[in-house]
Amino acid sequence: MKIQIIDLFHQEVFNKFSAKYNVFRELYEQDLIALEIRDINLKLANKLKKIVLTNKVICYTTPLSDEDFVDLLVLGSFSIFKEVAKEILSVGNEDLGYKITKVIKNFSEYESLGISLNDGRVLSLKRASVMGILNVTPDSFSDGGKYLSEKDAIEHGIEMHRQGATIIDIGGESSRPGAEDISTEEELKRTIPVVKGIIAHDKNIVLSIDTKKAVVAEEAIKSGAKIINDISAGRFDPDMIDVIKKYNTPFIIMHIKGTPKNMQDNPFYNEVVSEIYDFLSDRYTQLRKLGIKNLIIDPGIGFGKSVSDNYEIIKRLNEFKGIGAPILIGVSRKSFIGKSFDLDITERENHTLAAELIAAKNGAKIIRTHSVHNALIACDVLNYTQNPELTLNV
Repeated sequence: MKIQIIDLFHQEVFNKFSAKYNVFRELYEQDLIALEIRDINLKLANKLKKIVLTNKVICYTTPLSDEDFVDLLVLGSFSIFKEVAKEILSVGNEDLGYKITKVIKNFSEYESLGISLNDGRVLSLKRASVMGILNVTPDSFSDGGKYLSEKDAIEHGIEMHRQGATIIDIGGESSRPGAEDISTEEELKRTIPVVKGIIAHDKNIVLSIDTKKAVVAEEAIKSGAKIINDISAGRFDPDMIDVIKKYNTPFIIMHIKGTPKNMQDNPFYNEVVSEIYDFLSDRYTQLRKLGIKNLIIDPGIGFGKSVSDNYEIIKRLNEFKGIGAPILIGVSRKSFIGKSFDLDITERENHTLAAELIAAKNGAKIIRTHSVHNALIACDVLNYTQNPELTLNV
């Protein structure tokens, strides 16, 4: 059973869910926010519908399936959903009542989230932060080969920190579409000297290691990195979880459909945001049960998604707040921008900046980017827009 807040404000989203639940005009006349409970037992769904109707709230279910499990949509507002949760708790269904309450609480507390590092520091996320991309690879889609030299890579990492990046994300294996795996030895050779070099310059620079290999992650953490960024969410290497627990590091879990080699082979979703939400929610819950508390979620723009899927994710990014972890987004120079506007990689900076600003407005707390300077512009504009009083002394 999954619980998600759906923002029906967007006409296309409204159309999609009105068709799913076979309601049209009546749905549109209600507040454009909904609580969707997926894969709920029919008996429990009917019980919940009675509770909802008692509170004069409109509720719909999908047609019956062979297994008598349905999806249920409750229309209303956060205050109405809180009242519904209280009613559910009062009639003895503590699990469902608690889950609804938790999703609502995750939304209300989202702005207060931070990242606790294992050295005692806490990275505030009251405003969106920037993660600078440092690829030490010959074949990454945007900057492959540019920073293969250890000296150049170290200098670029230090420069991004000087520009204002909160985190520098170091990767030694390309995850572009069609990319082949490299050996652990080669990845270590590319990344660890760079981690050590940047830390030698300034031990307070916060480094992240972008890897799906536990051995690489552990060596990077031992060398001074503070965050692990794994495109597989810890699924490709079972030893990754032990490393995270051993060093108590923040862990970025990303959604990917397939592997880098095959992820763009005609990816398809029935409802892209809900399916990614379910994956990240499940993985978040699994890792929390294993004792991993410090999690960041990434819906994985470009990792097994069509062009339209990527825009849908950015548009509805706000819905991922219900999971309870800071949202990271990476749109920098990606092919969905190039395909949409017929742009070469070198021509995508302005469009990247626009996408990053929209993503930050819709809830992204960490912007992973090649252009730290531009992303900081987006974060600064958003910060002033949300807090106009900050300009009084400008």
